[in-house]
Amino acid sequence: MACSVLCSVLVVVTAVVIGTARRSSGSGDHLTAGFTRVKLTESQFVVQKPYNVQLDARYEFTGGVRRMWVYSTDKPISDTHPGGARTETKINEVYRSGVWQFEGEVYVPAGTSGASIMQIFGAKPERQATTLMLHVYDGKLTFYHHLQSVLAHDVYDRWLRLNVVHDVGARNVTVFVDGAERLRSSSHGAPHAEHYFKFGVYKQSHHHPSHRMESRWRNVRVFSKP
Repeated sequence: MACSVLCSVLVVVTAVVIGTARRSSGSGDHLTAGFTRVKLTESQFVVQKPYNVQLDARYEFTGGVRRMWVYSTDKPISDTHPGGARTETKINEVYRSGVWQFEGEVYVPAGTSGASIMQIFGAKPERQATTLMLHVYDGKLTFYHHLQSVLAHDVYDRWLRLNVVHDVGARNVTVFVDGAERLRSSSHGAPHAEHYFKFGVYKQSHHHPSHRMESRWRNVRVFSKP
């Protein structure tokens, strides 16, 4: 289970933020070429929310858009869970090898800050819980809580397309924003470790998180290849 404090403290990776990549237009089909789309059922989109509130108090799915929000004072997902406040959707498709790709469009309302909006769960357990986390701070999309590692500016109140490619064997992750490569990072993943994708909002402990955090997602898909 991802822990915002532990994960942030223990992040030691080689990450290169690509600041000069060209933005592509149109669909992201070129990024998924050579991959096979994974058939997901709705039951595999598992929502994790504060344990003491009803689902519709933190989540809605209408018109193809999944909207998740959380408050900084919210409870964790269970009374025994060590992690912080979150409303996240776990894609219950576990992988241990191969190359896997997450694709989705995300909208972050103005005011949301100090939240993870997407993560790859699974890593060397002695190091940390995640292979990747993408955070939002004051309108910037960042690699974990590192404010110098900005993948996109001015992310508020507009739709962005995210493609995240995880090569388990090569132990690397590549992130594309609106079709442009924005990050290459070494992975914390270990051989045969269990990995899966999550998206939503997860309160972080750095840089003064906002009281209310929200993200909206549509057209979420998963792809894989050997």
